[in-house]
Amino acid sequence: MYKIYKEIWNELTSHDGAFAFESIDVRGAPMRVYKNAPGSLRDIWLSTTQFLESEYLVYENERWSYAEAHLEVSSVAGWLQSQGVKPGDRVAIAMRNFPEWLLIYWACVASGITVVGMNAWWVEDEMKYGLSDSEPKVLFADSERIKRFQNISDQCGPVKTVGVRTEQSQKGIIDYSEIKTFSGELPEVNIDPDDDACIFYTSGTTGYPKGAQLTHRGCVHNIMNLGFAGQLSLTATSRIEGIAEPLPEDMPSPVALVTTPMFHVTANNCVAHITTINGGKLVHMYRWDPEEALRLIEREKVSSMSGVPVMSRELIGHPEFDNYDTSSLLNLGGGGAQLQPDLVEKIHFSGDARPSTGYGMTETCGIITSIAGAFFLDKPASCGPVMPVFEAKIIDSEGIEQAPGIEGELLVRGAPVIKGYINRPEATAEAITDGWLHTGDIARLDEDEFVYIVDRLKDMVLRGGENVYCSEVETVLHKIPEISECSVFGVPDDRLGEEVGVAIYLAQGSKKSAAEIREFCVTHMAKHKVPRYIWLSETTLPRNANGKFLKRELREQLDIKNSL
Repeated sequence: MYKIYKEIWNELTSHDGAFAFESIDVRGAPMRVYKNAPGSLRDIWLSTTQFLESEYLVYENERWSYAEAHLEVSSVAGWLQSQGVKPGDRVAIAMRNFPEWLLIYWACVASGITVVGMNAWWVEDEMKYGLSDSEPKVLFADSERIKRFQNISDQCGPVKTVGVRTEQSQKGIIDYSEIKTFSGELPEVNIDPDDDACIFYTSGTTGYPKGAQLTHRGCVHNIMNLGFAGQLSLTATSRIEGIAEPLPEDMPSPVALVTTPMFHVTANNCVAHITTINGGKLVHMYRWDPEEALRLIEREKVSSMSGVPVMSRELIGHPEFDNYDTSSLLNLGGGGAQLQPDLVEKIHFSGDARPSTGYGMTETCGIITSIAGAFFLDKPASCGPVMPVFEAKIIDSEGIEQAPGIEGELLVRGAPVIKGYINRPEATAEAITDGWLHTGDIARLDEDEFVYIVDRLKDMVLRGGENVYCSEVETVLHKIPEISECSVFGVPDDRLGEEVGVAIYLAQGSKKSAAEIREFCVTHMAKHKVPRYIWLSETTLPRNANGKFLKRELREQLDIKNSL
């Protein structure tokens, strides 16, 4: 089976293959790039004019064809140009997964403007930080985010504000309905592959999130990686099963259900990009709901659903699952966390959908590895091989490269690696060395060069696909004067993978309650970062000889039943 896999890999990447690659100098380091890669996301968007008659976006009872989407994208781009927004400037988007998110995104990246994808869960303090850090010229926001912004607008720099799907006109807020009918055109611009396409924020270890600079080259190469992974898996499956290999023209247009936030690479780069370039349809949801997802899969003939593992588990485990027609579903899985081996098998036996997953990061514009179908069933604990334009190595704590089978930190180098973090030269230098990105994940390679993620170097909780850095939560908690010591760590959770837990030692004489602490957190951090489990210790927290808290010991000693 793996011999066939390797044969197809070599065919696809041969010098005349669709995914042939070469090594060139990029930002002072050698990087692998696909020879046939488009130059920018503008090229990706313009290529979709061949699909003008096809459906593109669906949200509840609203629909956009590619033709209608192109008109709206051109209107937004023209309006931005009329406001003096130039290539290289930044435009922020702060909203839930309304279709306008993607239309504004394409208007920006096709005009050389950098999109700042703001986390829609951010509270006012976090929103203020993001705006101050990225300094956008324009902010597009929905009603919920407009309300938050208005409470902090006097603390942010000058930014034109556009309200999307707002209930009523508000002073100082431009209504999006005026912009989508603006008689403008997509401006003619030259975009360098290493220009910033978007800034996506990833939680930082110093208490503030870092704005990762995703380039056009990085985003385009992630699309190519996804295309390679799909072609490899499809062709390998056909040969293994002895059936005719499908031709590109025989493949139906993809229909993807968008289940995770567009301000993450999972939904934007790994779902929206690849669906768009193939002339497919994107079905948006107001919020995740497994039965609503089943209804949409049946109604829209959804062929792919990618989200965090809990979504797949809730979908196939829903009591109404057998009452909906899910026969159109060909791929089910996602990223944000490893699919548990039992879930891989459950997906396989639930219907026609193949289990699939990819391991990746914001810092790689999307996937690093990919695995699906029979190979995933055979290696359910693996996340697949590293994609062709990545070099990869496993190193020990001294930086020495390790042999296959030996665990160490995974480093990757290639075109999808980000340029760096805005306003964070030290963080950039720490994360990227000579083009090599330190993933912060402990991994090993097997004899087939498939990757297994073992643990994390970074002090992080992975809650339902959302990164929650412990130090970020600890920074907020230490704003409470009564807290002398606190240690944040992940608590295993069947549904979300992990929940946030914290052990706290209060100052002598303090009567601060867990409820008061949690109430403070709710107003100072996004909801998913607020500790679910709080333990108030009567003694100082255990430390090692270097003075660091023994988090593993705390996790093992503290009982969830005794949390507050």
